[in-house]
Amino acid sequence: MRIIVAVTGATGVEMSYYLLKAIKSMEGFEVELIVSKSAKVTWNLESSVPIEKLYALADHVLDEEDLAAGVSSGSYMTMGMVVLPCSMKTLAGIAAGYAENLVVRAADVCLKEGRKVVLIPREMPFGRIHLRNMLEAADMGCVIVPPVLTFYNGAKTMEDQIDHIIGKILMQFGISYNRFVPWNGVDQS
Repeated sequence: MRIIVAVTGATGVEMSYYLLKAIKSMEGFEVELIVSKSAKVTWNLESSVPIEKLYALADHVLDEEDLAAGVSSGSYMTMGMVVLPCSMKTLAGIAAGYAENLVVRAADVCLKEGRKVVLIPREMPFGRIHLRNMLEAADMGCVIVPPVLTFYNGAKTMEDQIDHIIGKILMQFGISYNRFVPWNGVDQS
C-alpha cells in the first residue's frame, strides 16, 4: 500500500520523521516522499536529525519540481496523502487547485480520485484567510488535523505528544499506531 507524505516549509518538520518511522514500523507500506525546498531550509533550522535519515525511511524521494513523477497521475495507485507540516502557502495552493509543484499536484490528484488527503496546518494563530483556506480544503474532502497538544492521554514528553498526532493522522487511513493512546471514556460506575 502506497502513501504519499509531503513535507513543506512550516515549523514542525521533524514530525514527518516520526510519521515515516511509524509507517515503516508496519509491514506492507510504501512511502512516496516529497520534501519542498522551504522544508529543507526549515529542517536545517529546526532539527538535529540529519535530513538523510528522513530520506532513508522513504521508498522513493521525489523532487517537488518533478511534475512527471508517478504521484502526479491518478492511474498511479496510492492510499492518499499526508502533508506534514502543511504550510499556509501549500494550503492555499491545495484550496485553489493551483498545482505549481508536485506537492500540490499530488494532493489535487488524490482529491480528484477520491483518495484521502490529510493536512497538518502549522500556523498560530490562524488568520481569517488561513481559516477560509482550511474550510475550502475541507469542503473539497481534505481532513484538517492541526497538531494540537493533548493531555487526556498522560503525555509526559514532546515525543508522547508527537506520537499522539501521528496516531490521529494514521487513524484517518484506518491504520492503528501502537504508540497512540486513545481516549477510553470515563468509568461512571
